[in-house]
Amino acid sequence: MLSKIPINLDKVNPDNIDKEILRAAIIAELDAINLYEQMANLAKNENIKKVLLDIAKEEKTHVGEFLTMLLELDKEQVKELEKGKEEVREILEEK
Repeated sequence: MLSKIPINLDKVNPDNIDKEILRAAIIAELDAINLYEQMANLAKNENIKKVLLDIAKEEKTHVGEFLTMLLELDKEQVKELEKGKEEVREILEEK
């Protein structure tokens, strides 16, 4: 992603702009987590590896913060996340 909002916010309904901003922020944090963890796996220097993994962990906290805010604004998302949890439970119980 590298600092570019992945959608054209000019085309978003103004009533949904805050939800879209939060989703873009979540995408950015997930992208950062992936990048830092990949770099940590490649790093030869253990100190660099430790710092990258610590920063990745902080980004995971940011995902939680943005997701919490999104779930306050988007009740449909709350319901769909619960549906997803139930579907996974059902699939895993089939085994």
